[in-house]
Amino acid sequence: MRIVLGVAGGIAAYKAAHVLRSFTEAGHDVRVVPTRAALEFVGRATWEALSGHPVSSEVFDDVPEVAHVRLGREADLVVVAPATADLLARAAHGRADDLLAATLLTATCPVLMAPAMHTEMWQHPATRANVATLRERGVHVLDPDSGRLTGADSGPGRLPEPDAIAAAALALVDPEGKPRTQDLAGRTVVVSAGGTREPLDPVRFLGNRSSGKQGVALARTAQARGARVTLVAANLAVRPPAGVRVVAVETTAELQDAVRGAAADADVVVMAAAVADFRPAEGAAHKIKKQADGSAPPLALVQNPDVLAGLVADPPRTDGRPQVVVGFAAETGDAEGDVLAHGRAKARRKGADLLAVNAVGAGVGFGTEHNAVTLLDSGGEVVGTVEGSKDAVSDALWDAVVRVLPL
Repeated sequence: MRIVLGVAGGIAAYKAAHVLRSFTEAGHDVRVVPTRAALEFVGRATWEALSGHPVSSEVFDDVPEVAHVRLGREADLVVVAPATADLLARAAHGRADDLLAATLLTATCPVLMAPAMHTEMWQHPATRANVATLRERGVHVLDPDSGRLTGADSGPGRLPEPDAIAAAALALVDPEGKPRTQDLAGRTVVVSAGGTREPLDPVRFLGNRSSGKQGVALARTAQARGARVTLVAANLAVRPPAGVRVVAVETTAELQDAVRGAAADADVVVMAAAVADFRPAEGAAHKIKKQADGSAPPLALVQNPDVLAGLVADPPRTDGRPQVVVGFAAETGDAEGDVLAHGRAKARRKGADLLAVNAVGAGVGFGTEHNAVTLLDSGGEVVGTVEGSKDAVSDALWDAVVRVLPL
């Protein structure tokens, strides 16, 4: 795939070298187009060495190549990291005063911009208006992270991590390099991911093996397809997607409150988190000690609320509009039935619009890069199956959601 990596003039320009390396190591052909200011932070030799291509920032360099037109036309993907307040303003107003701005005007492929600037600049009404304009035109503008900025100040405006930028950018195209459909544009979705933990004492908890990879992939894919995404994250083992709103939780009760709160205006809620069915009846105030006689203290459990069933029975959307609810059922077969049989019973019991049933166990489902899912409707009938990477599963699930999503 042919990628143009634009680099604007901010201190975060050094991180773009890691974004470039992520693309080239994945086998993509990358042309770097820095602004004049960017070359004050990272020199031309670095970009040429890492990309294997000559680098220019000027429209009048190599005129016979007509680079200011050709680069944008031929690219499968354009990524700008960092995108400064100045670059966002020039792009929003259609300026063509350097090679990067001209390339943005001629690009017909997906464009992703990862802003980085001081908090005051990011929050200024002019910058917010420029970002809104770009998004209205179909440009994918990530929200910056919050954290340490240049100097001692902290706040929103930090460039997302390079691997998160690369993942968000590559999610905008399908495996063949074609632009991903924007069938979730204008929609608001909530995705839960990870595994809840129920404290036994100050140092121990009841938990599960979920890494959150499938939920994170679902959030990333929804964002790439145009949705506004909130990720309710329960103890993730992987980094959340760049640019999505993240609400961190630990327990099932916290997850339930966070999901219902975020879903007040959501079109779709996807419960991909592995939620603990039980919690200790009482958590110990101090670390539970070993017994002198070698016995184990009794552990009384109580059942947690059924978050998925509650979303169906009592929809959290406040304006009364329809809301699509999707659940996940991680199952193991037993003497009473196989994985699909348990999934069918759960689909009928929970009543979600869709239920994604997958087998879990040692080396299966949890923590892996691969998944195999059977999609059931609320009556337990099979409406689709998919096996492959968790990104592939995500695309298939969103395809199914779009088919039942009200207009």
